[in-house]
Amino acid sequence: MSITPEALEPEFTLTTAATRLDFLSRRDSGGSALNTVHDDDEDHWNAMKGSDTSLDSYEALELLALGEVIARKAHDSQLIGIRAALRGGASWDHIAAALGVTPDAAYDAFSESVAKQLDDEAAAIARELAGARPSR
Repeated sequence: MSITPEALEPEFTLTTAATRLDFLSRRDSGGSALNTVHDDDEDHWNAMKGSDTSLDSYEALELLALGEVIARKAHDSQLIGIRAALRGGASWDHIAAALGVTPDAAYDAFSESVAKQLDDEAAAIARELAGARPSR
């Protein structure tokens, strides 16, 4: 069984990945009794009686991979947000505060995203929009 973010990423938008992650997270009660393996007769209806909801191995791995898919997609959307903020007149101090980082770190994250996600022409426009590196 191989469940990877790379395998799941094309199948899910950010919204559907978050919805599925939320669904799986809510299904697992996380009780300490669930930390043991049970060999119940799953075909018998009494097997469900009194038991907490638990994820199987596939679902647990899917939950982990979906978390990574969401993190990657959210990180990739950061470029959109920063460019919009810059176009709206936000300073690097404001952008940094929104990201919970220093202005230098925000600028570096922006620069990395530009290099990774944009072609040469779009990258040049984004760099011009960004202006000079914030000074501290």
